[in-house]
Amino acid sequence: MDSEAILSPDRGVANERDGRVRVLADYERACAEFSWERARLLVDGLPGGAGLNIAHEAVDRHAAGPRADRVAIRHLDREGHRRELSYRDLARLSSRFANALDRLGITAGDRVFVLMERTPRLFIAAMGILKARAVFCPLFAAFGPEPIQARVAIGEPRMVITTRRLLRRRLAGILAECPSIEHVVVVPDDGPWELPASLPGCRSRLHDWNLLLDSVEENFTILPTDPSDPAMVHFTSGTTGTPKGAIHAHESVVSHLVTSRLALDLQPEDIFWCTADPGWVTATSYGIIAPLAGGVTSIVDERGFDAAGWYRILQEEQVTVWYTSPTAIRMLMKLGSDFAREFDTSRLQVAASVGEPLNPEAVEWGREALGIPILDNWWQTETGGIMIANFPTMEVRPGSMGRPLPGVEAAVVDRREDGAVVVIERPDIQGELALRPGWPGMFRGYLGDQQRYEDCFRDGWYLSGDLVRRDSEGYFWFVGRKDDLIKTSGHLVGPFEVESVLLEHDAVAEAAVIGKPDPDAYEVVKAFVTLSDGFQPCESLAEDLLGLARKRLGSAVAPREIEFVAGLPRTRSGKLLRRLLKARELGLPEGDLSMLEPLPATAMAGRKA
Repeated sequence: MDSEAILSPDRGVANERDGRVRVLADYERACAEFSWERARLLVDGLPGGAGLNIAHEAVDRHAAGPRADRVAIRHLDREGHRRELSYRDLARLSSRFANALDRLGITAGDRVFVLMERTPRLFIAAMGILKARAVFCPLFAAFGPEPIQARVAIGEPRMVITTRRLLRRRLAGILAECPSIEHVVVVPDDGPWELPASLPGCRSRLHDWNLLLDSVEENFTILPTDPSDPAMVHFTSGTTGTPKGAIHAHESVVSHLVTSRLALDLQPEDIFWCTADPGWVTATSYGIIAPLAGGVTSIVDERGFDAAGWYRILQEEQVTVWYTSPTAIRMLMKLGSDFAREFDTSRLQVAASVGEPLNPEAVEWGREALGIPILDNWWQTETGGIMIANFPTMEVRPGSMGRPLPGVEAAVVDRREDGAVVVIERPDIQGELALRPGWPGMFRGYLGDQQRYEDCFRDGWYLSGDLVRRDSEGYFWFVGRKDDLIKTSGHLVGPFEVESVLLEHDAVAEAAVIGKPDPDAYEVVKAFVTLSDGFQPCESLAEDLLGLARKRLGSAVAPREIEFVAGLPRTRSGKLLRRLLKARELGLPEGDLSMLEPLPATAMAGRKA
């Protein structure tokens, strides 16, 4: 059977832009006929029936076939120089690294932390770790020593892979206090190599990347790997408390491959660009595994955000599928559609966003600036891959999360006081988003915290903690996290609804709202607003914003107070931290801040209605 027929049995919808045939043609039929068992036919499995290993599916099977010389990674360094690695190159180098791990005694199930920036060596390390059947655990390169040490305490890695610069800045002061770390593989970077003064007692743990790879062979045979064997651990912070280490298995590659094709329309001849930071689960699921498993060419840009630079990448690299974050999109929107149209993005077929809900204005801006809508989708670290999406071949409803992927059963549920979970059948009723377990990419546990894992499930459902509503045609709409809901004058207010209205004003670049205690209304809505270029905080602008909100939402739901700020607190993956705004507003404990991006100076001006 044709592999694409497994995903969509009736392909044939051509894109008006250039006649591209989409993967998902008939959503209803695909949902009716799809099964994860059939989807597993899309992967080869290890030779001789020795199980399933992500690295084999992502690299070795391509290197042994007709796509061996296809460019797997097109790397743009900090100076913009281009370097390319084929699937054959990546297979050879990752096998060398797997041999190096074996030489150092790293065995199946050992956790290997990777503290690196976006370079080809990140891909080589990830695939080498997976070939060795060790567990790939990425960290944000911007983490300070304390967040790293907290995760080391949970994950107890035997090895850390990092660069010379990050070793000096992030690890030097804590390595002596991390006894589980037996080996530190150090990747060369700019500048002379100097052993940090605080590391003399740890020198025997250090290994040079180049020397390691030069000392081993480039042939490696992956040993039998059970599909349920642990492959990755992704750390995610809760609202408060310690980080959680979500465990994912090798068979998650099936989810990555299927969801990237269905939700992103990712096809073998695409040029794909995922802008996610390497420490974020998106960078692993859709920046590394999904495109490699699909035999796609990925753009790997080492530089940080630069609007003109990003547009040039879309133009010069002829990107066809682009996966980015709402934060990045809003930063591009600040410069306007005319600036975007100075660049040729006509090759772009799909632009999608993930990380937090995408406001309707951003969806429409995509049509105006890029010629295609920005497609929002929803998933979590725990789900391992996209669960709900707006699809290129279906109606896009701006502000909606979209509809569940084929193979995903989603529902709106109510958690009763007795603990029972009841499915809400009526449309447009707010409740918690729940998913029926069973897809291959679902997480398998939290490191060292079985009870926390079990608490995520009830009555046969995975409970996401996100509040949503479902309309009469099956589209899901995000309301907010359970902890973010605002109770005011008898109303339950979802922050996203208020923020979306404020973002309709030309002056507003970003907005976040919280509930603030009030003796009469229980809580009132307070909005924090950052301004677009060319606007200054003032009383009249605050009045305009309050008037817009009252007109659109009504006086009971609209903000009572506007505060202009220089920036909003976000995690390194782009999620808005409303709970931190509330904690600072009320003088409460701030909780875990390890995932926080540096925040600019807070208040610029304020006004109460």
